[in-house]
Amino acid sequence: MLGAIIGDIVGSVYEIGSDKTKDFPFFSSHSRPTDDSIMTIAVGCACIEADCSQEEEFKRKLVEKMRELGRIYSDAGYGGMFYRWLMSDSMGAYNSFGNGSAMRVSPVAYAVDELDDVEELAKWSAEVTHNHPEGIKGAQAVAAAVFLARTGSSKEEIKQYIEEKYYDLDFTLDEIREGYRFDVTCQGSVPQAIECFLEAEDYEDAVRCAVSLGGDADTQAAMAGAIAEAYFGIPEELQEEGLGYLDETLQEYYWEYADQFYR
Repeated sequence: MLGAIIGDIVGSVYEIGSDKTKDFPFFSSHSRPTDDSIMTIAVGCACIEADCSQEEEFKRKLVEKMRELGRIYSDAGYGGMFYRWLMSDSMGAYNSFGNGSAMRVSPVAYAVDELDDVEELAKWSAEVTHNHPEGIKGAQAVAAAVFLARTGSSKEEIKQYIEEKYYDLDFTLDEIREGYRFDVTCQGSVPQAIECFLEAEDYEDAVRCAVSLGGDADTQAAMAGAIAEAYFGIPEELQEEGLGYLDETLQEYYWEYADQFYR
């Protein structure tokens, strides 16, 4: 969860206008949590407050927390359709395959203890808005990668699992970087974010790799950062500085989740 939040905060400055390099200030006075962080925290709240084995209860709580936090932090940079959903009391899922389902999903990978259950919970978390098969697939792929990373799988094992079940990863960042463009679809951003983790040397490097693609920087850094946190951990100084960008309310939600699930 924190890996996604810090990745989002770092990438927020470079969402439009990355110069495709890993050499940039990691934090700045312009860094901020965006919709990626707010919705990640909302998923974390649902994991705390709902029975994660009960689909309808989990979805009901998730919708409640997403709309509650989304309305409090209404200027966080939501997409048009998602903003309409946030502000509605009755609008249902709208068949999206945007990467919003994948950017927010990482908390589910700590909330249950079996891979099948993680993937099911990821599916439920996507379906409240992103019920297109590609929207669900993106969320499940990220959640699975986070779970495998946190439970001791090697990079090779994670890559093999993702390729067998979700996406081809037959490219390197250097091969795609020059021609890669801003893409908010799951199928056009999730595989690349996973590859950022696979090529990274540590947590910070994973986030830098994601920003260097010059795409949807905050969201791809959130996804890569979530996996990298589970695999490498996050240096304490980065944790402290990153959490400093959250207000008191968001910090309280984070610590409530961390106290229950980080172990």
